[in-house]
Amino acid sequence: MEYHNRNMASSDLEDLCFHINTKISTIKKTLQLRNIGQEPSLKSMLCKIGHEMVLLHDLLNKMEMEVQQQEKLKNLLKELQKSAERDQNEAQHLRENIPSHLPKPTQSCITGLTVKCEEQTKAVEPERAKKPTKESRLIKEAALITTEEFQSVPAYMKGRLTYDQINAVVQDMNKAVVGKYKILHQPLKSMNGAVRNLYHRFLEEETKDTKGEFFIVEADIREFTQLKVDKRFHRILNILRHCQRVREVRGSRLVRYVIC
Repeated sequence: MEYHNRNMASSDLEDLCFHINTKISTIKKTLQLRNIGQEPSLKSMLCKIGHEMVLLHDLLNKMEMEVQQQEKLKNLLKELQKSAERDQNEAQHLRENIPSHLPKPTQSCITGLTVKCEEQTKAVEPERAKKPTKESRLIKEAALITTEEFQSVPAYMKGRLTYDQINAVVQDMNKAVVGKYKILHQPLKSMNGAVRNLYHRFLEEETKDTKGEFFIVEADIREFTQLKVDKRFHRILNILRHCQRVREVRGSRLVRYVIC
C-alpha cells in the first residue's frame, strides 16, 4: 500500500513538472518571438504580414456576404420552383378538363329566330330577302365567357364558382332573351291571353334608356327558365358585368339587365 502511494505521488510530481516545463517553454518562445520582432530586418516583413491579414479579413467578409446573397437567391429559386409547379399542375388540370366549348372573344352570338347561315341566305328567293318578316328579326344574345376571361376575374368575385356554372347562367339568360323577344316579334292577333299579358308587361318595362336594346328582368328569368334568382345568381351577374356581358338600367323599382 505504501509502495502504491509512493508511485502515485511520483506520477503527480512528474505531471506537475511536465506542466511547469511546458509553461516555461511557451514563455521562452514568446520572448524569442518578441525579440525577433524588434529586429529591424524583420519589421518590414511583419508590417506586410499585418497588411495581408487586413486584406484577408476583408476578403472573408466579402465571401460571407456573397454566401448570404447566394442563400437568399436559393430561397427565391425554391419559391419560384414551387410557383412553377403550381402553374404546371393547374395547366395539367385545365388540359384534362377542357370545356366542351371554348368561344373566342370575337365570336358573334347574335342569332336569329330562324337560324340562317351564309349559304342559306344566298339560297333565299330575292322577293323574300327584300321583305323580311317579324319572325326573321335578329335577337342579340350574350357571348359565353371565355377561359381567358374566367382566369382574369378576381378571385374574390369567383369564390367557388366554376367556368361551366357561369356559362350555364349565360345560356339561361339568353334563353330568357329569346323567349321574351320572340313574343315581342309575334303579331298581336296571334297571341292568347297569357302571352298578351306578357307582351304588355314587356312594353311597360321599356324606357328611353332601353330603346333599341335587348334586356330582361328577373321576372323573365323565372318565366322562361328554371334558374333560381338567388345570391348565387347575383354573384354571377357581378362577374358578367365585370366581363361586360350585361349592364344594369334601373328605374321604377325595376332592374333591367341589358345585353352588351
